[in-house]
Order: sequence, then structure tokens, then C-alpha cells
Amino acid sequence: MNLSHIEHLGIAVKSLDAAIPYYEKVLGLKCYNIEEVADQKVRTAFFRVGDTKIELLEPTSEDSTIAKFIEKRGEGIHHLAFAVADGVAAALAECDSKGVQLIDKAPRRGAEGLNIAFLHPKATQGVLTELCENPAEK
Repeated sequence: MNLSHIEHLGIAVKSLDAAIPYYEKVLGLKCYNIEEVADQKVRTAFFRVGDTKIELLEPTSEDSTIAKFIEKRGEGIHHLAFAVADGVAAALAECDSKGVQLIDKAPRRGAEGLNIAFLHPKATQGVLTELCENPAEK
């Protein structure tokens, strides 16, 4: 697998409105994009730190994955996302061939128009891992 960089760090928050001021006023970052990803029942806010992004994730439904995460573990780091240079489908196939448990069997559309897929934390030393590719960069 050819990882090019850490694409983003996903952080679960109860409220974007409550969380964004910390990143802007304390850390001096600028929120450059807020969007809803309806099929994932989440609103996201993005900040850049060099070549890496921070993605805040706010649940839009009590039955969303993020709401369940916050209920079980509280707010905090949810996942680590890597950009894959050879494409998500190829990376999934490679992981599958190596016995890595997949959450997604095929890429799907995520925030910012990225193709994404997740690897199960049981197979990644407890870290929910997201693989990302930007189809516009191909």
C-alpha cells in the first residue's frame, strides 16, 4: 500500500458550534469547510494544519456511529485517515488479502468528495483507520 500522508484526524464532538471556537480562537486555525454527510448522519468541520487536516464530526442523529461513539467513550479522537496514492479499492484489496478485517468492502463517498473506506479497529491495534483518495487528483 502506498500511503502518501495523513489525510486527516477525525475528532468526535457533541457540537460543532461549541468545538470550533477552540480550534479558531485558541489554536489559531481557520475552519474552511462545514458540510453534512447525510448517509453517515454527521456534520463535519475542517481545519488545515500543514498538509494534514482536522475533521470535527458532530452527530446529526442519535443512532449515528458518532453519537454512539460519544455515548460510549465521550468526545475525542475517533479515527486516523491516510491518503492512499494507489486508490482506496486497491488498498482495500491489499488489506483483505493480508487478512485485515474491513468495515467497508468497497470505497464510498465521504466528506469533501473523497472516496473513503474504513478498516476495523480490531485489526488495526484499536485505531479506527480510514483510507482516502481524492478522485479529482487522479
